Amino acid sequence: QVQLVVSAGALVQARGSLRLSCAASGYTHSSSCLAWFPQAPRKQREGVAAMDTWRGSTTYTDPAKGRFTLAQDTAKNTVSLQMNSLKPEDTAMYYCAADPVRCMTFSPYPSTSWGPGPPVPVSS
Repeated sequence: QVQLVVSAGALVQARGSLRLSCAASGYTHSSSCLAWFPQAPRKQREGVAAMDTWRGSTTYTDPAKGRFTLAQDTAKNTVSLQMNSLKPEDTAMYYCAADPVRCMTFSPYPSTSWGPGPPVPVSS
């Protein structure tokens, strides 16, 4: 399975910004998608942003569009999630997932690898 290492979360004030990074190593599947799945308290994980790391193409859900941006560092096999204009409702544990994940539908597989989910509390 791929190993995913995620940067630490942090407490952020509303309208603030935070960048998380997910470093991947040891891909075992042909899928190139890496996606972010925040899990808010008492809710299921839901994908918000995904990148096809071979093509560099990205997909965002409507709540993330215009506020969240993915960027890739191919030399470090890292995909970062830049989050701007954060809202209290963005409070969640932020998991990255890969190997494999369906990028267009944010759908994991039973064999999907998950990184740790650092907490990102957003205060009002």
